[in-house]
Amino acid sequence: MYDYIIIGAGSAGCVLANRLSEDPDTKVLLLEAGPRDRHPFIHMPAGLSKLVNKKGVNWDYDTAPEHELNGRTLWWPRGKVLGGSSSINAMCYIRGVSGDYDDWSAQGATGWDWKTVLPYFRRSERNSRGDDALHGANGPLYVSDLRYTNPLSQVFIEAGREAGYAVNRDFNGAAQQGFGYYQVTQKNGARCSSAVAYLDPARERHNLTIVTGAQVNRITFDKGRANGVIYVANGQPYHQEVSREILLSGGAINSPQLLMLSGVGPAAQLRKHGIDVVADAPQVGENLQDHLDICTLQHSTQRVTYDRVSDLRIAFDYYLRGHSGPGSSNIAEAGAFVRSALAPDERADIQLHFVPAMLDDHGRRRLVGDGYTLHACFLRPRSRGRIGLVSARAADKARIEARYLSDPEGFDLKMMLECAKLSRELFAQKAFDAYRGAPIFPPRNDYSDAELIEFIREKAETVYHPIGTCRMGSDEESVVDPQLRVRGVEGLRVVDASVMPTLIGGNTNAPTMMIAERAADLIRGRAQ
Repeated sequence: MYDYIIIGAGSAGCVLANRLSEDPDTKVLLLEAGPRDRHPFIHMPAGLSKLVNKKGVNWDYDTAPEHELNGRTLWWPRGKVLGGSSSINAMCYIRGVSGDYDDWSAQGATGWDWKTVLPYFRRSERNSRGDDALHGANGPLYVSDLRYTNPLSQVFIEAGREAGYAVNRDFNGAAQQGFGYYQVTQKNGARCSSAVAYLDPARERHNLTIVTGAQVNRITFDKGRANGVIYVANGQPYHQEVSREILLSGGAINSPQLLMLSGVGPAAQLRKHGIDVVADAPQVGENLQDHLDICTLQHSTQRVTYDRVSDLRIAFDYYLRGHSGPGSSNIAEAGAFVRSALAPDERADIQLHFVPAMLDDHGRRRLVGDGYTLHACFLRPRSRGRIGLVSARAADKARIEARYLSDPEGFDLKMMLECAKLSRELFAQKAFDAYRGAPIFPPRNDYSDAELIEFIREKAETVYHPIGTCRMGSDEESVVDPQLRVRGVEGLRVVDASVMPTLIGGNTNAPTMMIAERAADLIRGRAQ
């Protein structure tokens, strides 16, 4: 009998496994559907470009046809491996800003305001720059400056300065806005995923059991209390009981799906698929949010990009020379946070990721020649989607309806137009003169607003930040309460990005680990 069963060894689940098993009298079972994180491309940062097509570590999701994006289905890669998406992402360490978390608190997520969550960010972090009021230097998650950067990344930062924006050395410092290099979750030039940071130090604990290749089919209940999980590993079915709590950390897609498969969700949808209703929870799967991203691509007249560097050479240099050189790059080396003219408050509402290579269709479509790419996304979209069931089988992927650009006022589309215009403006700056070749996407620099809107509908993609489908709040319709306990049942919590009420202003990986850090204190009775 285990005290806790954690479902999902991703960004949050690995944190929980470490923190809960710190108590030697507590027995913890961690179940992960994917394999061990052994693949060398996981640990070599630049290997992320090769992980795109590696099915064994990726859930490989697709959305339903997106009405406002010309009926396209969008590819949603999510990590299916120890470390989850922190094992396949671009490693950018971003927290968002204080107002994001104060917004959560104002929406009913009491105890998740900036003042309360900052100590958990600091507890998690081991920043190479040292400890200060905003950063930690003793946590398990290594946060470092890049060991290697492409010369075009500095050109991009200079273009931002020429366009009138500030240069910012620390996007997680006192001010977020400006242009600069990202700090990354790397340790000595290698990826520091949640599995590396939290799970590796805990692997040998006698009270922690880790099972990979474990597909959880259902959470079981006895008189409204979660009492176990049914899962399959190595072709064998198991029903493992639990004495205290089950902690669901499957992410914004898998967590609501498993709740519904277990009888917790919209009653009508569950009955449609022949699932017995344990708790009618209409909001399970609702409130889906994601950052929609538009890429602007330009040819480079100089062969300084990563487009033609051989993968074998990168790997050889990286491992031969002690985790340095281009192999230590996260590819999206530089970026920016910009406040547009449409921003409703003082926060940045656009985020940029610059890539010194041509990146089309998530890197799955290789283009000829040399070039560079600018990702631009609107940080606080108003559109809301949903996750739904297609059957009562866990093996059948959930239906993802992102519903991008569906907000009734059309504000999200206006902001995406701002993103496209800003990207074009930056590529026109003097800093790029020595490198600027012909435009690729869009194919002309003189697109009208109407043409840019059609370009957005045809080319915009996810930037990998889905959240919100098990919304946290104090109202009775919220899926979990501020202690992350699932409403309508006992002994079950959700701990992952799905509990976020709204998107934060930036990448979601660091906030997800913070949520798990605080959740561990809530579970152990060390926080309110």
